[in-house]
Amino acid sequence: MATDDLMARALAALGEDGAPSADVIHALADADAVSGPLPIAEAAAYLDVSPHTLRYYERAGLVEVGRDAAGYRLYDAAALRRLVFVTRMRLSGMPMRDVQHYITLVDAGKQTEPERLDLLLEHRDTIRRRIRELNLSLVATEYKIATYGGATGPDAGGSDVTGPDVPGPDVTRPDD
Repeated sequence: MATDDLMARALAALGEDGAPSADVIHALADADAVSGPLPIAEAAAYLDVSPHTLRYYERAGLVEVGRDAAGYRLYDAAALRRLVFVTRMRLSGMPMRDVQHYITLVDAGKQTEPERLDLLLEHRDTIRRRIRELNLSLVATEYKIATYGGATGPDAGGSDVTGPDVPGPDVTRPDD
């Protein structure tokens, strides 16, 4: 199951209010459901990334990967859980150097938890700012759609994003 499928399942579990919970996050990282270690092609499909990306993450020190007798990579549940986290952090815009630093801290042990927390709190603030910026971009896009007579709002076009109301199609069209 690709990460997009996992994310879709997790988003569906959020329900109408969209309130995140630990159960939703565990659904994303449920690599224990995978039967046995996966070769690189299957791990890449599971995570919805390319094999090249997986090899890059390994070279960057983000994950340790076992090998079979022939030397081929095998991704066990622990590696897949870590890679789900890494791919979510990268998707959320966390710079590679911060992901590497975080993983280094994790590998260093429990005594690094305060520093890990600080890093994640800072990243959360960055994500929240990006969400606000994206909401503003959504409003601008919805406004422009409305100026051309298109449908807007959360029910238009299958959008699942909610945001402030935008002017309807009766607005006068500003200069592009």
